Amino acid sequence: MAGNYSICLGTVGWGLWYSPDAGESWKRHRPPFPLNSRIQALVAHPTKPHTIYAAGDTGLFVSHDRGSRWERVGTQGTIPTIWSLAIDPVDPNILFAGTRPSGLYRSRDGGQHWERLNAAISPECSIGETFVTALVVDPADHRTIWAGVEIDGVFRSRDGGDSWVRLDNGLHDPDIHDMVLAATQPRRLYASTASELFISENEGDSWQAVGIRQKWPLPYARGLRVKPDDPNVLYAGCGQTTTGEKGYVLRSSTFGESWDTLAFPTETDATVWGLATNPADPNRIVAFSLFGEVHITEDAGASWRKVGRSFGEIRSAVWVPN
Repeated sequence: MAGNYSICLGTVGWGLWYSPDAGESWKRHRPPFPLNSRIQALVAHPTKPHTIYAAGDTGLFVSHDRGSRWERVGTQGTIPTIWSLAIDPVDPNILFAGTRPSGLYRSRDGGQHWERLNAAISPECSIGETFVTALVVDPADHRTIWAGVEIDGVFRSRDGGDSWVRLDNGLHDPDIHDMVLAATQPRRLYASTASELFISENEGDSWQAVGIRQKWPLPYARGLRVKPDDPNVLYAGCGQTTTGEKGYVLRSSTFGESWDTLAFPTETDATVWGLATNPADPNRIVAFSLFGEVHITEDAGASWRKVGRSFGEIRSAVWVPN
């Protein structure tokens, strides 16, 4: 039913915002989130449709009622600022967190306790500290996990996170922004960077560049999502630069060969930073710009509506059914 869902937004300095009615009304959560929290990651539970995890610079939090109420998980300061979060689809008690400064962590008890994993990620890059921007757990083999690092490329584990290898064959831009896995034939792993979109058809062993400067209206790649009911369809957010003055959502059903630009009712104010989907309604996408605008489609991108307020700097979003 259109409108019968809740949205959560993670922001920089303004913590977490919650809408119980598809974006019509909003509440800014305060406790248990410390003042000025930065929420970098929002993830829906794979088997409990009303459970959401939120994570950032003040720790890990969980809601069991679609984002209406929250509680802290574990102890603040156990691990560094969380920038990415993933849940094992087979054993949801296992969580993986990517942090800044760069580190990969695993919890076997739903986030109460964490262990640092052995990944040889460079601690420094051209912009300062590296940080883990993306995590993907393979639903077909949950012991395979990929991690994307800004700026140090893609890493893969085949043993549930115990050991990691760097995957850089053909990946000429290691500035990883987002990653998704599509259950196509063959399966495709996508990675977006500051200047390109890469595709791997062998689980990251080698990569091919799409060539977005020739195919996209803007050259800066950001958030990615695969359509939940059609792995052949890929959505991407783009912009001019990190803080560009406009952005678009793009769609490809040809594995990156051709793209449609999906028009918003008005031009957005910045790069389209991220996208949120949910198998509960494969045609619904929540798209957000870096500087706080939110657009929603209920028909897979054919039409969009703009949420009637802005939210500062948004870094993450999730929607779940009511």
